[in-house]
Amino acid sequence: MFTGIIEETGKIKKISLGGKSGSLEINAKKVLEGTKTGDSIAVNGVCLTVTGMTSSSFTADVMAETLRRSSLGSLSTGSCVNLERAMAANGRFGGHIVSGHIDGTGTISRFVREENAVWVHIKASSEILRLIVEKGSIAIDGISLTVALVNESEFAVSVIPHTAEETTLLLKKAGDTVNLENDIVGKYVEKLLGIQKKSETSDSAKDDKFLNWLGGE
Repeated sequence: MFTGIIEETGKIKKISLGGKSGSLEINAKKVLEGTKTGDSIAVNGVCLTVTGMTSSSFTADVMAETLRRSSLGSLSTGSCVNLERAMAANGRFGGHIVSGHIDGTGTISRFVREENAVWVHIKASSEILRLIVEKGSIAIDGISLTVALVNESEFAVSVIPHTAEETTLLLKKAGDTVNLENDIVGKYVEKLLGIQKKSETSDSAKDDKFLNWLGGE
């Protein structure tokens, strides 16, 4: 589990993608502290397992499903990425619950500066937008952010200077793709409501069938 509070930005040292999978080697510093092979690190919001380490980098394998769901396949040598180690049991919970399992991607449509903050507008699919609520949380490339606006085609967040300095978000440009993970609480609520609705529909059908039987139909 992650919190969406980025610890540092790293740089792609080597990327090897063969067919539908591959591996990444990423230069880093802070996230290497206390990390060992088998640990999890979120790379632009994608939970990856460390398969190898040096004093200045780590390596992680990337599955086909990860490439389908995320923007990792568009990275190249030298690309900057947001990095966060899995949350320690005794750590502060500064962001929100982030699983590192991407729901899909969005496209940055525009940046709008408002005094010391920058509004970032992102277009996304209806499947993602339906679980986004104003003042709720969303992870963009692994960054825990508060939704400031949402409509039928896009949503927007307001990025403060500290977030801009500590992450890669404002290094991007309009048209760039970002990884999106909806608030997991919303996903569970939707799932449970769907199960309840299906159960109520099934019960109603059974009641109708019983009443028809009583009526001799």
